[in-house]
Amino acid sequence: MKHIHGFLASPPLWENTQFELEQFTIPSIDLATFQPQPIPEKLRLGHQIEYIFHQILSHSEDYEVVAHNIQIKKGNDTTGELDFIIRFRESGKLLHIELTYKFYILDPTINEPIHRLMGPNRKDLFFTKLEKTKQKQLPLLHTEEGIQALKKLGIDASEIEQQVLFMGQLFTPYHTQTPSISPLNRACIVGFWIRMSDFESEVFNAYEYYITYKYEWIHTPHPDVTWSSHLEVLQEIRLKHSQKRAPIIWIKKPVGSIEKCFVVWW
Repeated sequence: MKHIHGFLASPPLWENTQFELEQFTIPSIDLATFQPQPIPEKLRLGHQIEYIFHQILSHSEDYEVVAHNIQIKKGNDTTGELDFIIRFRESGKLLHIELTYKFYILDPTINEPIHRLMGPNRKDLFFTKLEKTKQKQLPLLHTEEGIQALKKLGIDASEIEQQVLFMGQLFTPYHTQTPSISPLNRACIVGFWIRMSDFESEVFNAYEYYITYKYEWIHTPHPDVTWSSHLEVLQEIRLKHSQKRAPIIWIKKPVGSIEKCFVVWW
């Protein structure tokens, strides 16, 4: 259930309509009657999150999943895929949803707020993903290949409306005033990011640490893990940095609070 709770605790990167994209509102579900299905840990995190969203939609009283991960082919080549086609149970209306869940650090040295969001390896830019969604993923529905792929499933593409579910966890720079991310949702800020040179300083010696597995990135930090000392965690982080990987760690402070942090390698 930690995957489910982590997903449901994640607010969208914006509310209503921004960037000409309308956000889908996650339906309320009764967790008391929810029976989560096992999610294969070996799947890429993005595919695990699709599993989670599919289960939530399927448990909802408002929607029915008509199709998901619909591959669109041109000849023998796959040109893309449509994430979810759902139907409103009450009205019968069809909706195409493109799902995105990202982990971004904020770089205050960049002037334009929406260009400040990037992956922890300084790749995977938010603005690039935004443009790809608008220019490629959503229009795929209305291409001849998209229309024919849906027709084979008994779906009329002309009757489908489109929305996105663009979620994310944001990390602000350590010991720096939080930069503006307007018009994005500040509620998405869940922690901070830090360079190794700062993390090696004495101020961090008194805390305990846990290096998360990738599938745990979505989780809300909790105390029920095996904690390590600063010295122990430094060795593990250096190994990941040698592979140019930035881990998310949980930091448990003596007062009992737990913080979430990316330690970047660059």
